[in-house]
Amino acid sequence: MALIDLFHIKKQYDVKLLLDDIDFHLNEGERVTIIGQNGCGKSTLMKIITRSEEPTEGKIVIDKSVQIEMLQQHPKFAPGLTVRQAIESELTELKEAKKNYDEISVQLATDFDNAELLKAHEKLSNYIDHHNAWNLDDKIERVLLEFKLKEYEDRPAITLSGGEQRRVALAGLILKKPDVLLLDEPTNHLDVYMVEFLEEMLLKEKFTLLFISHDRHFIDTIATRVVEVDNQKLVSYNGGYMRYLEQKEARMKSMQKSHDNLLRLLKQEEAWLSKGVRAREKRNQGRKRRVFELREEAKTNPTLIRKMMIELEREKKHFNREESVSRKKMLFEIDHLYYSVPGKKLIEDFTTRILQKDKIAIVGVNGAGKSTLLKLMLGRIKPDSGIIKQGDFSIGYFDQHREMLNDEKSLIETFCPDGGDRVEVQGKNMHVFGYLKSFLFPKEFLDKKIGVLSGGEKNRVALALLLTKKVDCLILDEPTNDLDIQTINILEEKLINFPGAILFVSHDRYFIDKIASKLFIFKGNGVIEESFQSYTEYLSIEKEIKELGEIEKESANSASKKEEEKPKAKKQTKLSYKQQQDFDNLPAQIEALEAKIDELNNCLQNPECYQQKGLTAISEELAKAEKEYEELSDRYLEVLEIYEELQEQ
Repeated sequence: MALIDLFHIKKQYDVKLLLDDIDFHLNEGERVTIIGQNGCGKSTLMKIITRSEEPTEGKIVIDKSVQIEMLQQHPKFAPGLTVRQAIESELTELKEAKKNYDEISVQLATDFDNAELLKAHEKLSNYIDHHNAWNLDDKIERVLLEFKLKEYEDRPAITLSGGEQRRVALAGLILKKPDVLLLDEPTNHLDVYMVEFLEEMLLKEKFTLLFISHDRHFIDTIATRVVEVDNQKLVSYNGGYMRYLEQKEARMKSMQKSHDNLLRLLKQEEAWLSKGVRAREKRNQGRKRRVFELREEAKTNPTLIRKMMIELEREKKHFNREESVSRKKMLFEIDHLYYSVPGKKLIEDFTTRILQKDKIAIVGVNGAGKSTLLKLMLGRIKPDSGIIKQGDFSIGYFDQHREMLNDEKSLIETFCPDGGDRVEVQGKNMHVFGYLKSFLFPKEFLDKKIGVLSGGEKNRVALALLLTKKVDCLILDEPTNDLDIQTINILEEKLINFPGAILFVSHDRYFIDKIASKLFIFKGNGVIEESFQSYTEYLSIEKEIKELGEIEKESANSASKKEEEKPKAKKQTKLSYKQQQDFDNLPAQIEALEAKIDELNNCLQNPECYQQKGLTAISEELAKAEKEYEELSDRYLEVLEIYEELQEQ
């Protein structure tokens, strides 16, 4: 059933035509994303739907009974309203409906044949069902926790930062669940864990959704259809972001115009998707199967759960073991770094080194200290203790405030401060227009002042300018903010081809997966973890560990209940003689076996070695060593679990 119908819509501002004779339809249950270059008319289309702007021409058909709500970029709250009250104020109708339902339920207990009451009861029940509003208080509590608003719940909403106020407004809307929800860049100001919670809510509650986003992972997870604004027209593609790429490439190939640049970017996306995401999906499916199997096995053997969790922790903390690194390639050496702000540890005892071609993403929850680490490395703030050694190299820095730009200068003055019209870009001499064209700037922008550009356009200028600098290391703080998807694709291409090191802070999972070969993960309370996995895979493993922990807890509770029903056995207070022997001796035996397995694997890769000893003999010896390693590891995990339980007593 169509909830929104637009026919022959045209929208023009003075001489600028944004939308030209477009049709748009949104059906119940659809989750449609609108994509396109900044300034192409995405937000305007949403404003036409909410009737906050009228089209120049065309017809809008929306039933008056359809409730449409939109997340505002700058929400407004009454001065005295606390965070909790601001969220609850969106739920007045739902709470009233629940109250009426309860009252009628009481009346029906004594007047169960009253047709009028039964009809009202059914209507209210359907309404509450549709909005899934049976346990609103529990849902309010959860959204406060997941959006990191619990600590502010009694503070006036207007005293929060802009990003926090957006989270308050978003919380109210997803609990209210209007018939159609419109979201403009909903993942801005959310960390990756908040985005995952938002995805869960939108899918679980079966929202009808129209949204604008540059977060391609979010689009791929949420969207049932992608609508692209292209040359004042709308082009619709079924599915999420991956399906959009495939259909877009097929469409481009069928057209006889020159789309070489776009096709090149699309092919890069396609190649990366086929190598990265799909392979990971296959692995993740295998992991999911293992989790479901373990749910059943946990009922009889909780040790397996602990083993799986330890294995996943090892996989999550995948460190590079290469020790011998040329000093010439060292850019930063960080040794026992500490940094705190009043009442909060941001960095505690962090030691690492950053090499010449490292591509490192700095990720984690909001406020954990990610941008602080960049400032420490740039020397803009001093650590509480610890050392940051920096080699002899040059740094290019991009920050969220675009401090490198001068609003009074034009684009041509910014890129050619000494006159002329040519720029040097990574060893190539280019005309400034040719270079800026690759960042989607038309020729008429060359004489525009920086100050008149939009936030997204300024970001594009700042990034384009940064990439003209001769630097050995790029340090980027949220580089994809305010950029459209096409510009992010261009930026990714430039960064992939950048010959030096890159350190960047980002919440964009798709962007991180494409660029980073290493992660610095801010876990909170000063802890920084290093990983060489893709961010998507790291998050997947982290989620599985959490699920397994919950399974283990459920299993332990179940076992505890059974134990209470049994006659109490004598409580163990210390390890038995055999357990103590295993606890003391097994670690060294396991370590020796690890070394032996590494040695045998190396021999299998060396023709001189395996020809001398014989392939069959080495393979048999390796299989025997691996089997023994598994057996000893299982024994050690069991005794370690007993030891930890005894320590807690």
